[in-house]
Amino acid sequence: MSEAPAKVSGLNRFFSISARGSTVGREVRGGIVTFFTMAYIIVLNPLIIGLSPDVDGQFLGGGTEPNIPMIAAATALVAGVVTILMGLVANYPLALAAGLGLNAFVAFGLATQMTWADAMGLVVIEGVVILVLVLTGFRQAVFNAVPRQLKTAITVGLGLFIALVGFVNSGFVAVTGEPSPPLGLGGAAGEITTLPVAVFCFGLVVMMVLYARQVRGAILWSIVGTTVVAVAVQALADLGTQGDGDTSGWNLNAPEFPSSPVSVPDFGLLGQFDLLGSLERVGLVSVLLLVFTLMLADFFDTMGTMVAVGAEGDLLDEDGNPPRTKQILVVDSVAAMAGGAAAVSSNTSYIESASGVGEGARTGLASVVTGVCFLLATFLSPIVGLVPNEAAAPALVLVGFLMMAQVRNIAWDDMEIAIPAFLTIALMPFTYSIATGIGAGFVAYVVLKIGRGKIRAVHPLMWVVAILFVVYFTISPIRSLFGIG
Repeated sequence: MSEAPAKVSGLNRFFSISARGSTVGREVRGGIVTFFTMAYIIVLNPLIIGLSPDVDGQFLGGGTEPNIPMIAAATALVAGVVTILMGLVANYPLALAAGLGLNAFVAFGLATQMTWADAMGLVVIEGVVILVLVLTGFRQAVFNAVPRQLKTAITVGLGLFIALVGFVNSGFVAVTGEPSPPLGLGGAAGEITTLPVAVFCFGLVVMMVLYARQVRGAILWSIVGTTVVAVAVQALADLGTQGDGDTSGWNLNAPEFPSSPVSVPDFGLLGQFDLLGSLERVGLVSVLLLVFTLMLADFFDTMGTMVAVGAEGDLLDEDGNPPRTKQILVVDSVAAMAGGAAAVSSNTSYIESASGVGEGARTGLASVVTGVCFLLATFLSPIVGLVPNEAAAPALVLVGFLMMAQVRNIAWDDMEIAIPAFLTIALMPFTYSIATGIGAGFVAYVVLKIGRGKIRAVHPLMWVVAILFVVYFTISPIRSLFGIG
């Protein structure tokens, strides 16, 4: 039985649901799928920023003991608010949450030099700077200056990156601990040896078959079905989670039915930031370099993500630009500030949003659904914890495949674009960094144009961005030059 199209209602008109070839049902399913593929951040963000003391020996939230539940509640709250804002303001199926990589930099690059409040103040400053760049038109101008095929390469690279994230999160691919090979199937053993990885394999097979058979809701139903299997496996084997060298358990959370489905969140972390405290701690030059590092990574991660999500949903124009680009970038900038103001690190756009687009989402209604799920998660964290990483990760692998298909649109016989495209595609997964892949591609593009005597063919903003990336890649020796630890 085919799905009835959405009625021409106020909701339909506001989100342009029919105009983008979608239905309310697809948007709801897509929003739920996106939530489940990125809900791990509610568990992972507190483990990254919550277990490391600052320069004064204090943990985030104050005190000498970690405040994991408080950080989890604030992480879900901010993600919910800014994702709903993305849906309402930009009408784009893009979800946001505390940025991975950015949160690690805040924990191990900032808080080791200053207090947590000072570090979060820097995050707020970074968000303000990016917002100014958006409002002045600079950020969108840079985005428009990037050649279309380099934008395509970003999509493909992100496809490989998100697939690798899925494989690693599930334990299917793991660090071997050996110089060669550094990664392996199931880790050093080179084979599938644990039940959680077997659950992931089951989920991936089911998802591929359902998707190939064009079953509506294939991604969502696969996540639900795999979670049921995971709960059964946990009930029979009582595996627990990984830790202290034990890799036989579940990645982050064991799929067990909670004694109570509801918990009362503690939002005491909100507002714990000091806007200018870092200046007294480390000085102006250090603050400028640290903000620059944060800003450049955030700036281009979002650019790559919104292009990749738009390409997957066929939402880009002939120049490779998504609709309402400025609104998307404004919300993303506000999200960075909100993350710092709530002391959960910079919030940014998530490539996992592509999983919801793969399920059929095309509008901001999907983002509103995802955001509502995050808000509910502040109270229903025990239920959210029922879905293990191993059940959600297959969606990332499948979406990676879908995004990889864009590779056919790159002119591989044109070395001026093919080599930068290759570096962009390869270095995103190889370095586990979106910004590194984009930066390498941009620098290579400018260098090749110079090498072939086509300097005038390079857009002035591409020169600016390439130089900034050179600074970004050499930030450590620059900091050493200025005597900054």
